[in-house]
Amino acid sequence: MRHAVISFLGKDRPGIVDNIATIIKQHNGNWQTSNLRHLSGFSAGIIEVLVSEENAESLVSDIKNIEGLEVNVGVTHPLQYDNNTISLELTANDRQGIVGEISAVIHKQHGNLIKLASSQASAPDFGQAIFKASAIIAINGEEKIDNLVAALENISDDLIVDINV
Repeated sequence: MRHAVISFLGKDRPGIVDNIATIIKQHNGNWQTSNLRHLSGFSAGIIEVLVSEENAESLVSDIKNIEGLEVNVGVTHPLQYDNNTISLELTANDRQGIVGEISAVIHKQHGNLIKLASSQASAPDFGQAIFKASAIIAINGEEKIDNLVAALENISDDLIVDINV
């Protein structure tokens, strides 16, 4: 079995997800995980599909031929992480470059950013923009986890880090 990782972007219209799901089903693929979003009039997403060796090439071809979508597909064997994974919730005043600051710290502390979901909201009662993110990071060793959390908290005094090991 192979994993196909599909990313797409196109002007939002009804039926995009149904189109993709139908093609996956036609090729006996199994929709594994996904993150689909509507962003500023566009549909964007990333999907992981489990598919047999013999159906992988035709699945990729049909997905890439969906009209109106820019599609990238990578086909691989799934990776397993030997490291521990931790889940972090990050909250701070929003500012330009905050994701770069966070990702640089994770990299310098030998972490591998597995998943990042971020949003911006208005702070209740203050109206100031707040940055919120959920992250999953692969990192090996309790000491390295402690060092990572401390380094993240040192980015700025307004950054709050909640951790789940």
